[in-house]
Amino acid sequence: MRVAAEVEDALSSGMPVVALESTLFAHGLPRPRNLEVARELEALLRAAAVVPATVGVIRGSPVVGMSPDEIELLGSTDVAKVSTRDLPLAAVEKVNAATTVAATSWLAHRAGVRIFATGGLGGVHRGASRTFDESADLHALSRTPVTVVCAGVKSILDVGATLERLETLGVSVAGYRTERFPGFLVADSGFAVSWTLDGPEEVVAAMQARDELFVGAALVIANPVPLAEQLEPAVHDRVLAAALDAAAAGAIHGQDVTPFLLEYMQQASGGASLEANVAAVRNNVTVAAAIARALAAK
Repeated sequence: MRVAAEVEDALSSGMPVVALESTLFAHGLPRPRNLEVARELEALLRAAAVVPATVGVIRGSPVVGMSPDEIELLGSTDVAKVSTRDLPLAAVEKVNAATTVAATSWLAHRAGVRIFATGGLGGVHRGASRTFDESADLHALSRTPVTVVCAGVKSILDVGATLERLETLGVSVAGYRTERFPGFLVADSGFAVSWTLDGPEEVVAAMQARDELFVGAALVIANPVPLAEQLEPAVHDRVLAAALDAAAAGAIHGQDVTPFLLEYMQQASGGASLEANVAAVRNNVTVAAAIARALAAK
């Protein structure tokens, strides 16, 4: 694993650092908008005096803190998507790859980066009682003590089942200034959260309590997309239903389901779902930066 000198220096000097996920732009957003967003997110962190650590795999080697050229490589070419289990195989094959939430969390933790911002988490897929289709993100978070700022789980998933699995796996979940669990593209998934944290200092206090109690799982900070920028809920429900029907008709399954559904929703909503996605990620990065600064000030 290679950690960028800038990231190493920041960590050793106690400066705030936030990890970013490469699958978000390599597989989750269309070109060329994906690279614009990747650069914007790093710029947001730098403007907040936070060092960005975008995570990916370059020629088989995991990198925490990719260079601009490496980010452009992953965002402009067809690359693999790797979870934690795939990292040793990617190393042998020396491939370029984008890292999922699971792999990004693990690599960030290994490098000493404690805070990670993404869009929506993976989770339990609809119909999982029949297919057993569940994202590796959940198990990775159960054994990786990072703090993940996200807009809930992707609304294309079974949100209720995902929350149950997070509870079973011992992953702490708190709404950020909300009592409702966000639904990625919409601010409210229809489910409540048991705990609410009202600012970055409270998040840092929870992180410190987790460390003192030797809780080895992640802390998920569920941060809703701003209401003014969410996908209108009625539109969301309509295009999601159509996307699910299309996926079933096309026998789409496994890792292909999420990108298929997101692309279908983007087209069916006239690009509105894409804008809500970007707004959610931007908001998560802003909150993660505030938490990182509060942690560095301790």
